[in-house]
Parts: sequence; structure tokens; C-alpha cells
Amino acid sequence: MLELDPLIDDLGTRIIVCCGAGGVGKTTTAAALGVRAAERGRRVVVLTIDPARRLAQSMGIDSLDNTPRKVDGIKGSDGGELHAMMLDMKRTFDEIVEAHADPERARAILENPFYQSLSAGFAGTQEYMAMEKLGQLRARDAWDLIVVDTPPSRSALDFLDAPKRLGSFLDGKFIKLLMAPAKMGGRAGMKFLNVGMSMMTGTLGKLLGGQFLKDVQTFVAAMDTMFGGFRTRADATYRLLQAPGTAFLVVATPERDALREAAYFVERLAAEEMPLAGLVLNRVHGSGAAGLSAERARAAAENLEEGRMTDQGGGKTGRSGSPATSPELSDLATAAVPSVPEAAPTAEPASAQHTDVAPTAQTDADVRHLTAGLLRLHAERMRVLTREQRTRDRFTALHPEVAVAEVAALPGDVHDLAGLRAIGDRLTAGRTPSA
Repeated sequence: MLELDPLIDDLGTRIIVCCGAGGVGKTTTAAALGVRAAERGRRVVVLTIDPARRLAQSMGIDSLDNTPRKVDGIKGSDGGELHAMMLDMKRTFDEIVEAHADPERARAILENPFYQSLSAGFAGTQEYMAMEKLGQLRARDAWDLIVVDTPPSRSALDFLDAPKRLGSFLDGKFIKLLMAPAKMGGRAGMKFLNVGMSMMTGTLGKLLGGQFLKDVQTFVAAMDTMFGGFRTRADATYRLLQAPGTAFLVVATPERDALREAAYFVERLAAEEMPLAGLVLNRVHGSGAAGLSAERARAAAENLEEGRMTDQGGGKTGRSGSPATSPELSDLATAAVPSVPEAAPTAEPASAQHTDVAPTAQTDADVRHLTAGLLRLHAERMRVLTREQRTRDRFTALHPEVAVAEVAALPGDVHDLAGLRAIGDRLTAGRTPSA
């Protein structure tokens, strides 16, 4: 059983990273943990990369941007506070340029067309900027807990690869070739540019366009002094993720594809020596009548619809050879029966009162039909429960060392702090409620 309250109460826990496949509830989990930790006395900032802006809405904020914003309505104790922000990939890149280049060079970089394309949508830029922003937040030391909602990419651990991919890009032969004239300088540089680059410029110019290639060369020359800083900061953040103060939570739903991805994340984190706290299994279904199997519920529904079963109390049936109803079935039938008030005294003649017979029979038929429908719904729910349990058992058999917290499915979407608190209560219960 994964116990999350001790994790968020431990002042040694400084970073919690929620990772998992898309659509499994990472953003909601991160927000719920942030609310619970703040209300237990931590100074928390939640960093989300979710462009759907659901986090802002659930926290009562008009919008989130690259600046942490305080969340009102937190019932914190001992100075607990909650801030939230949403990563602005381009703005984060701009801030790095402005912080690590002189004003003239920064302006040249920011206005460069290739940089504008790179900062807005280059493959891996979002993941790398998430690493940069995490490093910035940790360096400020304004919060004692940072909760990270990882990017909604095809692989939620792409941000672990971002420093390596960036390093490969910056150290690639193409970039080195473009940097060579600037590094050589003077006549040698011009000679290299005019002779050594002429063939490449002619070929790539046809493929990419001469102006594009010139923009790339200008960008590389301006960014040359910053390349080492990118690698250094990325490596530092990577080591921070491996440190004891960091905890990874793999988030999944009890579906085959989601748990297959979760298994991949668990194995990848182990390979990267990242500290895994456990698995959060979201949207787990439960039943208050789990003792009534799907088969028995379907059989009872068929009996009711065919008139072979009547409820006469005490779980007995009115026809010989019919199976006795179980306590759970009686409970379902009782819940389905609407309360019918007793008929009031009337002065109408007896012949008029006989008209009530047909409606009463119709009411009994409606009740049987409704109860049969409920039994069929219960049978479907039990099939879902069985499938989810089988899927989870397969995961735990492969990874018995991974602690698991099950979160019961809610009837609706989370759209406010009360909903996030409800998720937090389910998260920290560590098991599936009975209903």
C-alpha cells in the first residue's frame, strides 16, 4: 500500500514528479497532492505543462502562466501555501536568453527567425524547458515542495531524454560545421566559409532555402557562448531528479494499455536510478454489493423479466424450482421499489375502488422491470471490476516491489478545490473504497 501523507509530510521530500501516459489523471493528481500538502503546512508550487487549463479552473484562477500564482481558499496550517503555474515553453526559453546573454546579443537571438521557430516548437524543446523551469524553481528556494505534472507527450518520460537530445543537437556535425567559421575568425574563417561551406550552402540552400540557412548560421554564432550553459543546467537538474529529496509517482488507470505504459515507466525509472515512490491507480471502480456476482445478477434479471421470480421477503421465491434470492439481490430490489403511500379513505362506491387493481399490477411490473435493469447494470459493473482486478494483478505480479494507491472513480469531473480535496482523501486512503 502506497502511503502518500507520510511522503508529503516529510520535509525531506522537495520534489514530486507525476508521470504516466496521457489521459490518466496526472494533472488532477498533481493538483490534489499540492492542495493536500499545502493544507498540511507545506509551501507548495504545482508546475503543470497541461495546455487544457483545467488546473487553473479547479483552483479558482482565471489563467496560469509562467509566473507562480497564489491559490486562495487553501485552509493551510503552520504557514501552508499553494502556488500554481503553467509552463510557457517560449517564454522560458526567452528568459534563459535574456539572463545569459548581453542585451545586444539577446536581442539578436530573440529576433532571429530560426530561434523563433526553435523556441516555439522544436522537437524536445517543451521537455527541456520543463527541466529548466524545475531547476529555476528549486534554485529560488521559495517553496519547500515542488509538484511537477509532466508533459503530455507520447512518452511521459521524454523530459528525462531532453538533456541528451539537446546535447546531441548542439554537438552534432551540422552545428559544429556552422560554428566553425565563427570559431576560426578572420581570413581563415572567411576562407573556410567561402570554400568549405560553398558546397553545403549550395546543396542545403536548395533544400531549405538560402535565407533559412543564413538564419541558422546567425543563430548558432549568437548562441555559441550559451550552449555549454544549457548542458550544464540540464545535467544539474537531471542529478536533482536522482537525489533522495525527489519522489516519482507513476499515474495510471486500471486499463491494459495504461498499465503497460506504467510498467515501462517503472522499468525506465529504475534504469535511470530515479527514486520511485509508487503507483497511483486512478478511476478504480467499486461496488457496495460485490458479493453478488455478475452471473447471479444476470440470472436474477432474466427470472424477473420472465416472471419466474417474485420477492416475498426473507430471500424466498414464490415459485418452486427458482433459486433463492441473496441478501444483496434483496437489497437491490428494495432500493428499486418506490415507496407507495397507503390509499386514503374514500367515500366512492366499492365498484369505483376496483379500478385500482390494474394500476397496482402495472406498478408491480414496472418495479420488476426496474429491478431487472438494475441487476443488469450491476452485472456490467462486476465485469468491469473483474477486468480491472485482473489487469492490476498482472502488473503487481510483474512489479511486486511497487507500492500502489487506488483512487475510487468519481461520478463527475473535478472542477474546484472541494473536488481536489476529495481526490486527495482518496489518494491518501491507499485503497479502493467499497462503493
